[in-house]
Amino acid sequence: MEMLNEMAVFAQVVDSGGFSAAARHLGVATSAVSRHVARLEAHLGGRLLQRTTRSLSLTELGEQVHAACVRMLTTAREVHVLAGSYRARPNGVLRVSAPIVFGQVWLAPRLPGFLDLHPDVDVRLTLTDRTIDLVEDGIDLAIRIARELAPGLAARPLCQMQYVLVASQTYLAAHGAPDAPEDLLRHRCCYLGYGQFDGHWFMRSSERSASVDIPARITINNSGAIMALVEADGGIGLVPDFAAQAALACGRVKQLLPAWTFDTPYAGAVHAVYTPGRHLALKVRALIDYLTTT
Repeated sequence: MEMLNEMAVFAQVVDSGGFSAAARHLGVATSAVSRHVARLEAHLGGRLLQRTTRSLSLTELGEQVHAACVRMLTTAREVHVLAGSYRARPNGVLRVSAPIVFGQVWLAPRLPGFLDLHPDVDVRLTLTDRTIDLVEDGIDLAIRIARELAPGLAARPLCQMQYVLVASQTYLAAHGAPDAPEDLLRHRCCYLGYGQFDGHWFMRSSERSASVDIPARITINNSGAIMALVEADGGIGLVPDFAAQAALACGRVKQLLPAWTFDTPYAGAVHAVYTPGRHLALKVRALIDYLTTT
């Protein structure tokens, strides 16, 4: 970094036509300018300037070094202008990751409004249920659903979610509705069936807690597909509330045991997570602010 400063001072000496003029331009003493150039010559192992009491000229090495210094300063100015443009307004490509169904039903419908507000931002949305590494996968912002987040990331809460039991009116007319968690044992239930989404369900109400082992005729590793089965009168589905929201709103399905909640590590707050740093890119901040207010 010190050598970069010396190169900038050397370029100013050449452009100003002398040490004194360069010193006045930089607001430093002439002796300081002379020391910078001398240190640069020592670093490079050769003389850059031919100096007399009346004239100043570049050596062959000096000509080549000056051209490189000019290129360096031009690049530095371009970087400064670029950084300023990023501070002025959100722009550039914004790479976002989200769980598959959450991205389909919650995030994707909100993106058109964000793009309308920020015409200089392009979004690249990746939907995956695996936990990605933001740095390794080149992701600016990831959506995570969990009670606890991995250390080393910054996060902003977006919304709350919980798991709900739903069934179609046709299924309920044929098989009846459960009045308590234990009643689920006589129903055909469908759930995700992987990791901690197994058939051992912990549920609680304001009055008591319950633990039931649900037999599995079918499991599906996608809550959107579970909803398709439920709406085809295939049984009772355990899904995130955002996956069932549209079907519940128009009456295609009915929520069961609404006084009961599920204890699962995947319920709780939905967070936008990003790599911490002193300066959060304006495009990332803009999307986070938009999602927390829509």
